[in-house]
Amino acid sequence: MAGNEEAMQRGRETRMKLMGEEMAGDMAAKVYDDPMMRKFGDYAIEAVFDGLWNRPGLDHKTRALICCISDTATGRWPELAIHLQMARRLGWTEDELSEAILHLAGYVGLPLVREGMITARETFEKMREAEG
Repeated sequence: MAGNEEAMQRGRETRMKLMGEEMAGDMAAKVYDDPMMRKFGDYAIEAVFDGLWNRPGLDHKTRALICCISDTATGRWPELAIHLQMARRLGWTEDELSEAILHLAGYVGLPLVREGMITARETFEKMREAEG
C-alpha cells in the first residue's frame, strides 16, 4: 500500500497546484463532505490528479486546455467552470480560453459553444470579483 499512499500524496499536491487552496478547500467542505463522495474524491485524487495529470508528454497548462475543450464539447458546465479556473491559474488568459471555446463552433455546434461562453463569462466575472 505504500505506492498507493505515494500516488495519493502526489495527487493531492497536483490538485492543490491546479485548484489553489481556496477552491480545493471549498470542494472538500461542500462536495466531498460525506463518506460516499469522499470515496469518489479519493479515487479522483489517485486516478486523475496523479494518474492522468502527472503523465509525461504534456504540461499541466496544456492538459487544462484539453479539459476546457472536452467539457464544452460534452456540455459539462460545472466541470467547465472548474477547469476554466484551473486554466487561468496555469496561465491561460480569458481571451485565449474564450477563443478556444469559440473555435469549437464549427465542430460541436453553436448551442454548446453558446453555453460554454456563458459559463466562461460567469466564471471569469466571479474570479475578477474574488480578486477584488
